[in-house]
Amino acid sequence: MTRHPARVGAALAVGSMVSVQLGLAVAVGLIDRIGAEGAAWLRLVWAGVLFLVVVRPRRSSFTRSTFGFCVLLGVVTAVISMLFMAAIARIPMGTASALEFLGPLGVAVVSGRGRGRWVWPALAAVGVVALTQPWQGSIDTVGVGFALIAAACWAVYILLTQRVGDQVSGLQGLGVSMPVAALVASVAVGPVVVPRMTPDMILIGLGLALLVPIVPFTLELLALRRLNTAAFGTLMSLEPALALLIGFLALHQEPGVVGIVGIGFVVVAGIGAARSGARDMPAPVQPG
Repeated sequence: MTRHPARVGAALAVGSMVSVQLGLAVAVGLIDRIGAEGAAWLRLVWAGVLFLVVVRPRRSSFTRSTFGFCVLLGVVTAVISMLFMAAIARIPMGTASALEFLGPLGVAVVSGRGRGRWVWPALAAVGVVALTQPWQGSIDTVGVGFALIAAACWAVYILLTQRVGDQVSGLQGLGVSMPVAALVASVAVGPVVVPRMTPDMILIGLGLALLVPIVPFTLELLALRRLNTAAFGTLMSLEPALALLIGFLALHQEPGVVGIVGIGFVVVAGIGAARSGARDMPAPVQPG
């Protein structure tokens, strides 16, 4: 019996988000030692090396067009990673995740169809506002700016990931995009961060790269073969809630009553998106 593609896609997306938030909780502890840019560079470089070695991209898997999209995806991946790490160095992890979710929310609104085009994103947006509680206290505007730019890049990332997943077999696309992301990060911040690296930091970076981005980016690629971009974008509303939960468990950041209400809104939105978000013709998953 074939499993419902939307449910499988939703499970993959949730697995990706859990991995991301666990990785970010670990990365927060590294920022004081190697800086936000150092934490981003370390995981991108390890991910690039591992994808290149394990996947071993083949020229025959690409056309000139698909290779170009993979390169562009790598550039966007590097920018998202560095900007988001810079954001969580300045503002709470849950707040940064909620602001970054505005990117997927925009994709959901633009590409959605029917009543759900507005209903689920609207519920998610209410939940995000409840989670961030912008009416309380002062906030670092630079950190907010980093998170908002990362949100715009995330919207582009979703569209590119679906295109690469549809047009390039297996994980060959990530075998190109992740080494490109590592190269971009190395050019941008490598000269500054390499002197900060120690043997123990390099080993920690290997484990961090597995949590973010190797596991989540792989799961997202597979999820977007089953879900349309509107459903995937709305389902990402669960990420701020997961950030709040993991922040509570790992970093001892206690959510208030309003935050818990916000979690309820985004969970309902995520479930609604997953139930109605299967693609008309799910892309075949090839072993690659």
